[in-house]
Amino acid sequence: MAGKVLVNLATGLEDAERVTVAFLVANAALEQGKEAVVWATKDAVRLGLPGEAEGEACSGCPPLERLFQQFADGGGELWLCPICVNSRGLADAEKVGNARVAGATPMLEWAGDDATVFSY
Repeated sequence: MAGKVLVNLATGLEDAERVTVAFLVANAALEQGKEAVVWATKDAVRLGLPGEAEGEACSGCPPLERLFQQFADGGGELWLCPICVNSRGLADAEKVGNARVAGATPMLEWAGDDATVFSY
């Protein structure tokens, strides 16, 4: 089953349960053969930095590093809002391998008219 799933994640580790759910959904999409992009905005852009996506959000939650690795291994892309990256002074910071800076225009072009969108 082809298709695209866009997950808008506007929360970073200040709400790790939302981050966990967002990546569970994105990984489920990849497992179904869909393309998946997590578009990180606000403090979620920090997740694009090495070593940031770590820990467990709750008792019984999968470790974030495992979810992030599954997402990367499955071909998922982490897109970071450029305004959010710049406002946090992260433009020159090293990024994880599947992350890139991409704004609203490329996100909307990728999503087209047929992407399923989730927002956390």
